[in-house]
Amino acid sequence: MYRKIYILFISLFVFAAAQADNSIKRLVFSNPIIPTSVPDPCIIKAGDGYFYLYGTEDHHNVPIYRSRNLVDWLFIGTAFTNATRPRTVSPYVKYTYSDGSTKSPMIWAPDIAHIGDKYVLYYAIGVWGDLQKSGIGVAWADSPEGPFIDGGALFLSEDIGVSNSIDAQYVSDGGKNYLVWGSFKGIYIIQLTDDGLHLMPGAAKQQIAGTLTEGSYIYKRGGYYYLFGSAGSCCSGANSTYHVVVGRATSLLGPYLDKSGNKMLNNKAELVVSGDDFVAGPGHNAEIVEDDKGQTWMPMHGYPKADAGKGRCVYLVQIKWKDNWPYVEGGVLPQTAEAPYFKNSK
Repeated sequence: MYRKIYILFISLFVFAAAQADNSIKRLVFSNPIIPTSVPDPCIIKAGDGYFYLYGTEDHHNVPIYRSRNLVDWLFIGTAFTNATRPRTVSPYVKYTYSDGSTKSPMIWAPDIAHIGDKYVLYYAIGVWGDLQKSGIGVAWADSPEGPFIDGGALFLSEDIGVSNSIDAQYVSDGGKNYLVWGSFKGIYIIQLTDDGLHLMPGAAKQQIAGTLTEGSYIYKRGGYYYLFGSAGSCCSGANSTYHVVVGRATSLLGPYLDKSGNKMLNNKAELVVSGDDFVAGPGHNAEIVEDDKGQTWMPMHGYPKADAGKGRCVYLVQIKWKDNWPYVEGGVLPQTAEAPYFKNSK
């Protein structure tokens, strides 16, 4: 009798431990991790222990997803509503082209940061096909779930002198705040105010990469800054050629170089991941996330080759390191792989 009780107790203990330990609950994952179109994803880990993911508004008003483990994502709402939607990209505002056609601007490629006591959302103002009708806006909220309050445009392309001013990323370094942005007309950086809501008065933009990439993301590891970007065509379905490249520097402001010492300003970089028969056009990566084993993970979007009509779904890949350079095993996105390890995920 006592032996049976002991065995039952041990069984219940092991079961409880398994439920508390993500490494037991979730050993592997399958791509895509979000099997619907959420282009240009960005991620933040909030104080509540959840990861929050935002993307280009293929889902109107900027979708928000939540996860404990980078693998299982739940759609929880949108950053804006029709009532709170930024006026600079209001559906009621139309741009008229020379042929008389009109088009509404969209919210593209957000980036999220926790600055002070606010969650600050940077977003691109975009009109497809018109490189001058673009810019970077900013909004903020007390919670990563919103509601976000729009602060309007930080700048527009025609004001700051950078054609196609999209794809913003917030960077904090040395006690200062910066914004990295740009596309195939050049990648730039400029200092922000301490609250991240304005350009620093008198700040001058500096170009840090050439015309090869967009979707910039800077990641600091050890003594290096790594500038990731996406080259190729982003949005041609199964024919998309997007791929992720990288260069590194010993200073945030560069110069960013490839392994041979060539400058990203001269359109040189190292390949990280590209498409194959499984995924077309993988790119515009989100933030690199470190799990509780010290492994690094990078979400990004791509078209599933088997059904490109789904749009740019979200995929996850482990970033490995050799000689202080990032790489992806095999150079392509996995269909299945070992899952990230988080002790307290549910």
